[in-house]
Amino acid sequence: MTAFPLKSYFPFILLISLFVSAGFMGCNDEILSSNPKDKLSFSTDTLTFDTVFTTLGSATKKVMIYNRNSVAVRISHLGIAGGKASSFKINVDGSLNANNQFENIDIRAHDSLYVFVAVTVDPTNSNSPVFISDSIVMQTNGNNQNVKLQAFGQDMKILKNKLILNDTTLTAEKPYLVYGYVAIDTAKTLTLNPGCKFYFHNNANMLIYGNLKANGTADNPIVMRGDRLDKVNFATPFPYNNVAGQWGGLYLLWKGGNHVLQHVNMNSGYVGIYFSNDDRNIIPTLDISNCKIQNFLLYGLVVQNGNVQVTNTEISNTSSYTVYLSGGTHSFIQSTIANYFDNSSVQPVSRDKKPAVMIMNLNRVSPMETVFRNCIISGSQDNEFSLATRSLELYKGIFDHCYITKTDSLKLPQFTKIRWSAKNDTIFKSIRYDYVKNTYFNFTPDSVSSVRGLADPTIAAQYPIDLNGNSRLSDGKPDAGAYEWLSSKK
Repeated sequence: MTAFPLKSYFPFILLISLFVSAGFMGCNDEILSSNPKDKLSFSTDTLTFDTVFTTLGSATKKVMIYNRNSVAVRISHLGIAGGKASSFKINVDGSLNANNQFENIDIRAHDSLYVFVAVTVDPTNSNSPVFISDSIVMQTNGNNQNVKLQAFGQDMKILKNKLILNDTTLTAEKPYLVYGYVAIDTAKTLTLNPGCKFYFHNNANMLIYGNLKANGTADNPIVMRGDRLDKVNFATPFPYNNVAGQWGGLYLLWKGGNHVLQHVNMNSGYVGIYFSNDDRNIIPTLDISNCKIQNFLLYGLVVQNGNVQVTNTEISNTSSYTVYLSGGTHSFIQSTIANYFDNSSVQPVSRDKKPAVMIMNLNRVSPMETVFRNCIISGSQDNEFSLATRSLELYKGIFDHCYITKTDSLKLPQFTKIRWSAKNDTIFKSIRYDYVKNTYFNFTPDSVSSVRGLADPTIAAQYPIDLNGNSRLSDGKPDAGAYEWLSSKK
């Protein structure tokens, strides 16, 4: 019999060895551990939900359960400690159970399991947020492990396609959730007390066919925003509230209207304030003071045939005109108009080529007159200011002690003490959204900003406290815009 050298069998032996090894590995994965040392690990030990409105339910969050052991593990029991009665509900790898209880779930070696969690809060008849807690409990090899669950539930008042027929005051005991619209009838007055909070569902609006008196304070501002309280789940999560287009807007629609907005913070809808009137003979009025109007998918403030006064206010970041003025008298004092909308990559549309401020005196509008004092008009484009009129020389306007981003200065008598500058000037502390720190744009002047000391002191003295609550007059050199620079050493 002919003898074959051992090396002739080597490839065959190697192949058999690989199959045997794979078999052992497969068997190893099928073996369920009974060792108490083989525990589970989790993506988090506490799953926390932001404030959840009663009856609405939350966005869904997830917990990852990991088996980092070299053998398979059986979870003999997995469930919500509070069972069926819990405010929390779970979905385990795509499976639901009415009682929130699951049995005998196997996780292979070095594998993982998804558990999705949602929470719904029953009405509590409480004006204050209520803390809700529970836990996901697991039993494996005699080990009891858990992931804590917690949320704050908040009762609210629902306003759904609500037309208010009489003079009405809304108080701040509970927030308001608006579906469709909330409206005030013609010639009636809607008064909003300090601290009122309005959460608007998708495309919901506030429609004012009468008068609006929004009386917020520095300590208790009025809030108007979308109702999404969760986060966009990208690689670096950030609040939906920072994405424009979450709701509709505030519409002031009565030609006889007399509106006041003080200390109102509104953001992230389609339109901030739409102040519109088709009658050139009867002019409504609007007084905006100490407000923030930020991050809108179309416009921040539109005025058509209306008299408006804006003081100590920020209007910022829109995909089109930030401020559009056509017809009426308009006064902007100690305010910041800034458009860096494209500096947030999460927005659903890009900014168009429209300037931050557009003054339009070409169509059939009521007589116009415009005043800008101690203001900032700035943005990411070369020209953020446009004045369209039949005659620039004869236009009734005063622009004084202002900073304006524009490549060519307007050398007209209406413009005095204007600092014309390029778009790449360092003006503000932050003109971007910081995803790491989750901080929004900061339109406070930078330490090297050319708006520092630009304001007319006599005008600034009439508005001595800036939008952050700081003194404009402490250094004797007040800044243009809604905010005063302060040294970090103070």
